[in-house]
Amino acid sequence: MTTSIGRRTSFLAASGNLLLWLIAAFHMLLLAALFVAFLAARPASAEDGACTGRNLMIDLQQSDPTRYAEAVKEAEAVPNGKGIFWKIEKAGLAPSWLLGSMHVTDPRVLALPPRAKAAHDAADTIIIESDEILDERKATAALLARPELTMFTDGTTIDKLLSTEDYKRLEAGLKQRGIPLSAVSRMRPWMISSAVALPACELARKAKGVQFLDQKIATDAVAEGKQVKGLETLAEQIQAMADLPVEFHMKSLIETLELGDKMSDVVETMTDLYLSGDIGMTMPMLKTVTPPNEDEAGDYAAFEQRVILDRNKVMAERAAPILDGGNVFMAVGALHLPGQGGVIELLRKQGFKVTAVN
Repeated sequence: MTTSIGRRTSFLAASGNLLLWLIAAFHMLLLAALFVAFLAARPASAEDGACTGRNLMIDLQQSDPTRYAEAVKEAEAVPNGKGIFWKIEKAGLAPSWLLGSMHVTDPRVLALPPRAKAAHDAADTIIIESDEILDERKATAALLARPELTMFTDGTTIDKLLSTEDYKRLEAGLKQRGIPLSAVSRMRPWMISSAVALPACELARKAKGVQFLDQKIATDAVAEGKQVKGLETLAEQIQAMADLPVEFHMKSLIETLELGDKMSDVVETMTDLYLSGDIGMTMPMLKTVTPPNEDEAGDYAAFEQRVILDRNKVMAERAAPILDGGNVFMAVGALHLPGQGGVIELLRKQGFKVTAVN
């Protein structure tokens, strides 16, 4: 079976939203490192490290104030959409703290807000999404032990999944990034996406050994003798991706390649929103960058349910008994926090009082 993806005029809105969720919801740098391990090559050198993205929200505000105002209105309606740092309380317990994280190495993100740093330093226990990120070699080995999550193991190759036209587009897109299609033809498409979705500056910092935020939080905690606990395994995270149709991932991969340098704009926009605490603005804003594509609605809903909402439930359920010990510092991807199905509301349903901290 082949899939003809077709060229889209709205690929920035469609794949921009998807990739934003991917970067927020997964340790993409770890997947990129695994991708590199397969290729035995580095995706970026230190010379590739200049960050060049621009804030798309500023562009939207200047070019189309009406659509910008609509995005603001939609963002204001998102429950718990403002703020990345929250206090968790329950009667009889020492307060705990919740930080919405961003899985990147950007130095602006790595600099924790003062109150968050103080809470981290004073906490007895640190919770992160997966404690496997503390040792990348072990994490890589664990994923390699489940080859079906990262590779086609039934003889399938990417060329068998695409029309001739889309195969040529994929081949050309990878060639521009110095990646021969033959070297990755048996990889699951989200593995390839992990290496081509992130800006060169992120990959360059990773190549130099810079840790992403969650990794740094956990590493600092271990150095201070704190207990670090994870809520998921990396295999569980990737399984969520594997549960979605491969055609969906193929569309995302090709659209990622078509984004090219615009991916830097997507990441810069996400970073600015994160630093300002405007998490609820992220999805509404990116959806208004270009006209919506109705064909993507079903795909995106399935992605959000399996990769975001289902995992939110797992995180909240597994975090609750740890939070019942009090004096915990918890860090999970910021876009897991807002919304009726977000971690904040789910913790409230389990009897915790959760309030934003300025």
